[in-house]
Amino acid sequence: MQNRFRFKILPGWGILPGMKSRLAVVLGVFLLAVAFPAPAATTTQVRLLLAAEAARPGDTVLAAVHLRMAPGWHTYWRFGGDSGGPTTVKWDLPAGVTAGEIQWPVPEKLKQDDLITYVHHGEILLLIPLQLAANLAPGPLELKAKISWLECEKLCIPGKGEVSAKLIIGGETKPSADTPAIEAAKNFLPQSGAALGAKALWDGSPADDPRALIIEWNSTAMKEADFFPYSSDTFEVQSATDRLPDDGGKIRLRKKVKKTEGNWPAEIMGIVVTGEGSERAAYEVKLAPATGAGSSSTSATSAGKDEPLWLQLIYAFIGGLILNIMPCVLPVISLKIFGFIRQSGESPARLRALGLAYGAGVLLSLLALAMFVIGLQQAGKSAGWGVQFQNPIFVVAVTTLVVLVALNLFGLFEVTLGGGAMGAASSLAAREGMPGAFFNGGLAVVLATPCTAPFLASALGYAFRQSPAVIALFFLTIGLGLASPYVVLCFAPKLLRFLPKPGAWMEKFKIALGFPVLATAIWLFSVGRELMGKEDALWFGLFLVVLALGAWVWGEFVQRGSARRGLAMVLSLGMVLGFGAYAALRAPPTKWEVWSTAALEKARATGRPVLVDFTADWCLTCQANKKTSIDVASVQAKLKDIKAVMLLGDYTREDPAITAELKKFNRAGVPLVLVYPRDKTAPPLVLPEILTPGIMLDALEKAGK
Repeated sequence: MQNRFRFKILPGWGILPGMKSRLAVVLGVFLLAVAFPAPAATTTQVRLLLAAEAARPGDTVLAAVHLRMAPGWHTYWRFGGDSGGPTTVKWDLPAGVTAGEIQWPVPEKLKQDDLITYVHHGEILLLIPLQLAANLAPGPLELKAKISWLECEKLCIPGKGEVSAKLIIGGETKPSADTPAIEAAKNFLPQSGAALGAKALWDGSPADDPRALIIEWNSTAMKEADFFPYSSDTFEVQSATDRLPDDGGKIRLRKKVKKTEGNWPAEIMGIVVTGEGSERAAYEVKLAPATGAGSSSTSATSAGKDEPLWLQLIYAFIGGLILNIMPCVLPVISLKIFGFIRQSGESPARLRALGLAYGAGVLLSLLALAMFVIGLQQAGKSAGWGVQFQNPIFVVAVTTLVVLVALNLFGLFEVTLGGGAMGAASSLAAREGMPGAFFNGGLAVVLATPCTAPFLASALGYAFRQSPAVIALFFLTIGLGLASPYVVLCFAPKLLRFLPKPGAWMEKFKIALGFPVLATAIWLFSVGRELMGKEDALWFGLFLVVLALGAWVWGEFVQRGSARRGLAMVLSLGMVLGFGAYAALRAPPTKWEVWSTAALEKARATGRPVLVDFTADWCLTCQANKKTSIDVASVQAKLKDIKAVMLLGDYTREDPAITAELKKFNRAGVPLVLVYPRDKTAPPLVLPEILTPGIMLDALEKAGK
């Protein structure tokens, strides 16, 4: 295989980094481009090497920043992954010498639980070309640079060093003693991927965030294959990789891309890596993602050329048709089938009117959604299919409505024209007349928009790049596909003979239909949970339970009861509205306060236990401790039980006060977790670097006594 890098023994250097590791890193990238005072415990050694000891004016001399890490420690690649930050070089060069970009060796991929980072172990050479001006005067030059890096083992420590090297400008180029090592280090650089034919394909809906991306390239079958992305300010290619089945000599991967601002990226850069051991190879690629043909991920059109308008409209119609059997829409269709059975004895004219009312509800709702999307685009904002499901208030309202529909089907309460505030929305969905048909058409649209049926993704991807008139046309075409099965049945009532005859079984069938509707509510709740967070989602779930209880009280004692109906009405509405107001307006969860010596003294003066967490965004162990041992229900409950004060010392950026505090406890870096007892004179409990819930609970128990 061509363009292959191998690991070698370099003259005078020992072994350059292998591709295995023990530690992973967490959360978003924070580039440590600012100077950080390196603690005394920094283990990494740094030097500046040159590939020539003498050079001519106009030459390009290759420099190398040599980092030697202690066993078990690592630094980071140009993109740290889920955490970490790259090594930075700040040059101090004489006039006439300019430095190029760092050429990064291929990193190792570290995994710990679900956290992934890209790191370097052992020894690495960061190659940097230095361009000499053609008019440089002969004589010696001193090249200086300030190097900053982040090194991690159990602790994460920001490091800093100053390096220099001398270069003689003269009439000839003379290699240095370090030339063999620098030349050998080129074997660790990714090679050009122009011959791979690498392509990228968006998978799924533009409204998805994160959005799936399929990457494929020409290669023989390999056991190992991956894509390491470069960093970007407007999007993030997440570190996890799914290997798809190889297709016709192509390696295929699925990555997730998350936007931070703007539109979906038109270009994504990184390296593809194949093979393992001596067969491992890496190539630099530049990908221009094309729009896929659906969520099946079975094919890719790399050129990204759009199909003609008429074909895209056919895709839109077929996609709308398939939406009828998607899990988010099927419960509504089930309700309408139930309505067919009950209304099968009505006149054909009546059925046609109901079909047209349903179709009108679908088309007008989709037209309103199209106007909303057009308005967003005209305002310069991004919009997509299902954009309203990014609004937590909308999701809460729709989830509540669907739960009410399910409860009504289960028979907990009945819908009447005077059903009141609690049943008003549900009554529309359950009524059999024209308003019910129209409302069900709108409800089908609401529930359909987060789904992307096959054929629909490519049509929508095309539509969102067109004029407002074309966008409206596409949405109406989707509506025709969504509404057509119901309308066709209404205009061909003979097809209804295939449905069972009305009878006593229908009441049980009605209850059975409540379960798919309830499944839709659970799915909607999962969407809301992602938007609201765990704490708010818990209270929303409890509200839905109280809503169900209120619906039962209403049906059992207001609608079907005979005595004290007024009291039951007040109780039903009171518990729903009261608990809903409490859940919405309750005090926010306990927040961390900013650590300072003054804040610590103030907290201890109250006689309450104090938890202090010195942490940083780039610290793997810190984030793992938070995820597994601090932000867990048992520990949070204990903190509330003992009324502990929670202080956070953020060491992501330089903070001399935190540096001094770390040294006071003989720590060179974070994490450092302290638990101060109620006794103001007692020293703090210094917890180990790696925490468990048991360690936390034991320390809090002692501090709370």
